[in-house]
Amino acid sequence: MYKIFIDGHTGTTGLQIQDRLAMRDDLELLQIDDSLRKDTSAKLDLINSADIVVLCLPDDAARQTVALAHNTKARILDASTAFRIDPDWAYGLPELKPGQRSAITAAKYVSNPGCYPTGFLLAIAPLCSNNILKSDSQLSISAVSGYSGGGHGMMERYEQRASDAPSALWYSRPYALKFGHKHLPEMQHYAGLKALPLFMPSVGHFPQGMLVSTPLAKSFFERPVGVDEIYELLSEYYTDEPCITVHTPNSEDALDQGFLDPQDNNDTNKLDIHLFGNEQQMILVSQLDNLGKGAAGAAVQNLNLMLGIDELTGLKL
Repeated sequence: MYKIFIDGHTGTTGLQIQDRLAMRDDLELLQIDDSLRKDTSAKLDLINSADIVVLCLPDDAARQTVALAHNTKARILDASTAFRIDPDWAYGLPELKPGQRSAITAAKYVSNPGCYPTGFLLAIAPLCSNNILKSDSQLSISAVSGYSGGGHGMMERYEQRASDAPSALWYSRPYALKFGHKHLPEMQHYAGLKALPLFMPSVGHFPQGMLVSTPLAKSFFERPVGVDEIYELLSEYYTDEPCITVHTPNSEDALDQGFLDPQDNNDTNKLDIHLFGNEQQMILVSQLDNLGKGAAGAAVQNLNLMLGIDELTGLKL
């Protein structure tokens, strides 16, 4: 039986990971008493006992725990942004490119990807690696996420507002308006872009779910391409990927009276890629659960790979 220690198990992501692992009979979840969470000696004892340590901590705290565990045998899966473009860490997006899955399986250190980068990269990275999209393109990304992505504090504020004004119609609210969102470095790095994308995230009045949209102009491509060629490329790229579905161009099947619902993949590890457009311009939209394939589900998938077992164990598609 494998022993797993989740450091930060009371946060949103930690609780979601714990829920996905709790019923499994192949794992033992190690727990630290709340009163000892900042006791380095107690934490080190658990790290030494664990096969894999899952970090669900703020960046600085994650760095401290990694330093603490440096001389132990434990492997580490980190959900923070601290190590996502560190060359000594495997980036935990197995579908990203050939060889990524085996890199995760073999790694001592794996960095779980961000929710927005997951949606962006799985739609855009194949176009970059196949020399379809110019690397110097100034891409823009528009996204909306459920408010659970902001952690307990934001969830409490939204839920209190819903209680105080249950009939109020809440619109999505843009944030990170100074273009310094912490997910931008991994978006640029793993897409191989020369410029940081212009990123416009927003929070919607719903707990979980996500849409990540990237419009592409004709001038962004190395040569003339249409939506059908992009569809064929993405479909072939993800042929054997059980978590990813690429929809036919301009398909109405997934729309609700013309709208895409960010909540359609909630409580699953699915990611759908939608493609709309024509010969002049198009838009790629990824649809995922920000807490599923965007966070806790991805962590469980990576944990399974690190343990050398079926990566979908304990996950819902």
